[in-house]
Amino acid sequence: MLLVLKLIAIPFPIVIQTARAQTAQAQTAPASAPATQAQIATLQQAVQSAQSAGDNAWMLTSAALVLLMTGPGLALFYGGLVRKKNILGTMMQSFAMMCMVTIIWAICGYSLAFGHGNAFIGGFEHLFLRGVSIHADPQNFYVQTIPEQTYMIYQLMFAIITPALICGAFAERMKFSAMAVFLSLWSIFVYSPMAHMVWGVGGFLNSNGGKIPSLDFAGGTVVHITSGVSALITALYLGKRLGYPATKMSPHSLVLSFIGASLLWVGWFGFNAGSALAASSLATSAFINTHFATATAALGWTIYEWLHNGKPTALGAISGAVAGLVAITPASGFVQPMSALFIGLAAGFFCSFMVFKVKSIFRYDDSLDAFGVHGAGGTLGAILTGVFAASAINPIYGKGVPTGGIDGHWGQILNQLAAVGISWVVSIVGTLVLLFAVDKVIGLRLSPEQEAAGLDLSQHGEEGYDFNN
Repeated sequence: MLLVLKLIAIPFPIVIQTARAQTAQAQTAPASAPATQAQIATLQQAVQSAQSAGDNAWMLTSAALVLLMTGPGLALFYGGLVRKKNILGTMMQSFAMMCMVTIIWAICGYSLAFGHGNAFIGGFEHLFLRGVSIHADPQNFYVQTIPEQTYMIYQLMFAIITPALICGAFAERMKFSAMAVFLSLWSIFVYSPMAHMVWGVGGFLNSNGGKIPSLDFAGGTVVHITSGVSALITALYLGKRLGYPATKMSPHSLVLSFIGASLLWVGWFGFNAGSALAASSLATSAFINTHFATATAALGWTIYEWLHNGKPTALGAISGAVAGLVAITPASGFVQPMSALFIGLAAGFFCSFMVFKVKSIFRYDDSLDAFGVHGAGGTLGAILTGVFAASAINPIYGKGVPTGGIDGHWGQILNQLAAVGISWVVSIVGTLVLLFAVDKVIGLRLSPEQEAAGLDLSQHGEEGYDFNN
């Protein structure tokens, strides 16, 4: 209290004089010396280092999110959809891809997909990861602010989940040994060429200088069309499961599938937003589009199923969500949020139609609807990318240059159709050749006795559920 009284007692003119004196002193003080070139260079280096650190952190996080999509996401999603005698065998298929494709990628897969080669396949410069730098390089074709090794490990996660998706079509009836050999060869002879054509330097379908510049932000053609179409071919080649469709083959645990689908939704943010290859506004756009499309696709599938079967089901909702994730994948970094809502809604209706109507008409046994969701959804999404791509979101062809149909570049739809057609042809031919070769050498299908016993016992000698303990 005494201190307050003393402050109040200070004559007001003295306060004014003190303030004026300080102002005059500041005005007469010499100006700071101008920044030197060395200081500016140091500041620029600090900014670049901070950007590189932020981008690298985001990309490593995205790589982990994409791996989460395979295990546990896809493993749980597919595992819950099969009968309980096949749950471990089905989950092992996803886990095996996490292991085997990693080794293949390190030896030759990355080089064939992203090395310098020709318009259709990469070269051998990065065999055994030779020359894949741990440091950021502004001159690198693929990335400028992150190490190429970060880009390599991020792309590996795409290479892992793509063949794992095919497992949904031949669920419950392929030998584990045949699956391992077939999908390992598939990752080399189907996935790597498609990845190079769409994303690789000099690729035939690359939007940056390719003969047919197509738009595929995160894998509509490379991941979903190739896996979905290959899944259909595999299902047709193997034939139907014993007792299909007369025997009821309902999912044994929709709870597991529900958890798996939710993990896929979360992991997909790394899949799509991570494809911006930086912690940037483009990553934000892809993130938002991914979420919006997934929500409307779940709604679209639910409405179709409600009208078709009289009840909305949990299986339909999660299947619709995955369909939306698939369809928005190629468009996620090119379209406006309202366009993403439409793409998701269209995917929900279209993919449910493929599963409920087309599958029943042709009576093929695509066990877990890998083609109906990934093949059909990827095809639809790739085409709609050409319609809704906007230069305001991603000026991929240059600032002010139209990107998709709504921009006035309707010819982009033709490019998208060409990319879809090439993806279909590569997938069909490559899958048929590999299936035939593996079938002749070691055989593809389980014996009737093995199929009746289930994958868990016949292939792995164990059971997912032991109700006696």
